[in-house]
Amino acid sequence: MNEVIVAGADIGGSHITVAIIDVNTGKIINSTRRRKEIDPNRHAEAIFQSWSAVIKESFKAINSKPSKIGIAMPGPFDYVNGISYIRGQNKYDALYGLNVKEQLAEKLEIAHGNITIFNDAACFLQGEVFGGAGKGFNRIIGLSLGTGLGSAWSIDGETEDADLWGSAYREGIAEDYFSTRWFLKRYKEVSGNDVSNVKELVGTAKEDGLVKKVFDEFGTNLAGFLIPYINAEQLQLVILGGNISLAFDFFSAALKAGLEQAGVCIETRPAALGEDAALLGAANIHYLSSDSLHTR
Repeated sequence: MNEVIVAGADIGGSHITVAIIDVNTGKIINSTRRRKEIDPNRHAEAIFQSWSAVIKESFKAINSKPSKIGIAMPGPFDYVNGISYIRGQNKYDALYGLNVKEQLAEKLEIAHGNITIFNDAACFLQGEVFGGAGKGFNRIIGLSLGTGLGSAWSIDGETEDADLWGSAYREGIAEDYFSTRWFLKRYKEVSGNDVSNVKELVGTAKEDGLVKKVFDEFGTNLAGFLIPYINAEQLQLVILGGNISLAFDFFSAALKAGLEQAGVCIETRPAALGEDAALLGAANIHYLSSDSLHTR
């Protein structure tokens, strides 16, 4: 049983979610799902204690001690060696320079080789390829659209961090245009009004024509950004995840039109698995090989 059972963990800016996955079937054992809010500004020992406690609870649900674990983690991070370089992002500053893999292994009383840590965007895409919107496709780009921009490629079964957030785009970088802060800034510019998040914009779309203008502009910008990568990598599919992807219906028409105007024929889909994608992806990559993820 242990040969096919791997824990997937998704560590975000203020939470950890863990579940046990049967990687042979690609299914989460739902009774093992655990989620806990974490204060990312606490000291290192408290953070490691909180993470390890949730992992232990998940394994306990199947009457097992912790064993194999794949973790989806935001960067900057040395994923091969397990060292955090997150700093200045209002989260996990206390972990800077620490070997997260070794610290967790000690808390869980397992060999540190049983823990693998991967880029969260790559885990999201691997999960969608493994059991979601990417099944059956060989050349895919995945974007995680939220407070920041995550990106990954899956080419012929190999999933990698694409690291496109800082790519030059228009008058800045990609993350300036494909994140929540762009929506808030742009809507303020065209309407003079403040909103707190993209969900609030969606809620006023029927009454406020300026919301449609903003979403159309976002879709057109996204098409322009993606076209060079689609052509260069001969991609077959674009998968969009993250909180902004929940508004896919509001910008998909402009995205499709922008691609078609450039003569680019490619399918675009919202992610199918939600938060489960990162859990499945982290577990699946761990199971396949700890060497299957590296920076492009």
